[in-house]
Amino acid sequence: MLWSLFKILVFVAIIGLLALGGHFLMQTSGGVQITVAGTEFTLGPLQSVIALGVLVFAVWLFFKLLSLLIATLKFLNGDETALSRYFDRNREQKGYHALADGLMALASGEGRVAMTKASKAEKLLNRPELTNLLVAQAAEMTGDTKKASDTYKKLVTNNATRFVGVRGIMKQKLAEGDDETARKLAEKALAIKPRHEETQDVLMNLQTKAQDWAGARSTLTSKLKAGHLPRDVFKRRDAVLALSEAKGILDEDASVEQQERAIEANRLSPDLVPAAAMAARAYIAKGKPRAATKILKKAWDVQPHPDLAHAFAEIAPEETPDQRIKRFTALTRIHPENMETRLILAELNIVAEDFPEARRALGDVVEKQGDARAYTLMAAIERGEGASDAVVQGWLAKALNAPRGPQWVCNNCHDIQPEWGPVCQNCGSFDTLSWQTPQTPEIASATGVHMLPLIVGALEDQSEEPEAMEPAEGDDVVEVTADAVEVAEQAEVQKQA
Repeated sequence: MLWSLFKILVFVAIIGLLALGGHFLMQTSGGVQITVAGTEFTLGPLQSVIALGVLVFAVWLFFKLLSLLIATLKFLNGDETALSRYFDRNREQKGYHALADGLMALASGEGRVAMTKASKAEKLLNRPELTNLLVAQAAEMTGDTKKASDTYKKLVTNNATRFVGVRGIMKQKLAEGDDETARKLAEKALAIKPRHEETQDVLMNLQTKAQDWAGARSTLTSKLKAGHLPRDVFKRRDAVLALSEAKGILDEDASVEQQERAIEANRLSPDLVPAAAMAARAYIAKGKPRAATKILKKAWDVQPHPDLAHAFAEIAPEETPDQRIKRFTALTRIHPENMETRLILAELNIVAEDFPEARRALGDVVEKQGDARAYTLMAAIERGEGASDAVVQGWLAKALNAPRGPQWVCNNCHDIQPEWGPVCQNCGSFDTLSWQTPQTPEIASATGVHMLPLIVGALEDQSEEPEAMEPAEGDDVVEVTADAVEVAEQAEVQKQA
């Protein structure tokens, strides 16, 4: 309110001053006399002031018209002027409008509309770093992979958009199934943006598929440094990769390196069953049974597993069955009520031909948690105690139709794997296998080593003896366990058929 009043007062004051000045000039005598071509013009004081104002305005207008003429000539010549900038702004506005429409069409799934708008924006804006990405994605949506590929290649040539171009071509190669090229492109993309999480995941997945364990470990370390992976998960996966490296080196008969990798894998993740078993075997090869025992006991304390029992048996392969039962106390006393512990005790006593003790070790496992392995052990116990063939065959028939029990199951696709591996053979996911009972039970399909790791080891030892030897009292048990293995293998054949 006060400001408006102030402006009104100022305006009135100016008008008053002008009126006062005009009145003063009209009262003043004299003036200006101008002669043009022999003609004299006499102007009074007020007229002189007005003529001066008109002259100043005419000169200003002349220079403005002259500037406009010069600007027009420059515009026609192609030089940048205010006029050209006006048209450029208008063109840019239309281009950004087309770009926005293209993005909306792309988000709405209208590929052809997005392609049209992208082409229009590309012509109007002349900003390839903005329009090429829209053109490429619109081309992919319409199925024009060639145009999309060409556009991504254009993005690669620009430093500002190189990562986007490499990533786009990488995804195209993944869709085509060219994993080798995609892996190289992922490495280049990660070199441009080392902390990009999606590219790290893609590269690591491709490296594990290609069994590039050293490269995968490097990528895993990058994920940890970028803060995309918790440290405990990093240690677990690094152990899996170290174990995978150990397996590969073992195949090349480089035993010293294999032993070091296996020991490193167990150090990184002591509860990883395959790592513990392999590290124990590495220490056995080095002549360090105490270190092997310590590793296996620590892993058994986390999760009892038949592979650990099998490795524990290899520590002293020449011991008698009674000595083995005594030595296995180091494991069996850790989780005495665990199903795996009771099954191992039953196997050990069957090998020692102490069938009543084997039955006591099983306890109520057959009634409460009966699976193929438990039923097979019961068949061996019944044969060892002198039961009829009908009773033994009844247990074997149950073993044939019983669920397998805990197995290596993929947490991602729930596929059952015959043995542990760093990558699921079905879906290709990394570090998703865990020892658990499948959600959908299947018939027994394991080989003898998986079902009865200790008994089958005894069978292999006996099979190396000369044929002329007299049959021992435990030969009936050997026969029934061999039958159990054969039944399991037949079940596997029937399942595959």
